[in-house]
Amino acid sequence: MTKHGLPPIRLHDLRHCAATLSLAAGVHMKAIQTMLGHSSYQLTADTYTSVLPQFEKAQAEAPVQLVPRKTKARQPSGETSVPKKISDEAAA
Repeated sequence: MTKHGLPPIRLHDLRHCAATLSLAAGVHMKAIQTMLGHSSYQLTADTYTSVLPQFEKAQAEAPVQLVPRKTKARQPSGETSVPKKISDEAAA
């Protein structure tokens, strides 16, 4: 590796990097488990969900997206919801 100017890195680190990048790319955890040869889904999930905490947030927010929300009516562009005050000059 030094001959090619590459930093020293263990094969295990490359394996971990490949799994982390696969998860970030949206590969299902079960597929990553199979790719790594882990004996259980739980081992893979415990290892890689702690590496990327944004997945925990996304999983927590997913059910919220299913709840319908009442949307506010949008104002036409240029208008505000607060009436403009008429100046003394314009009123005269």
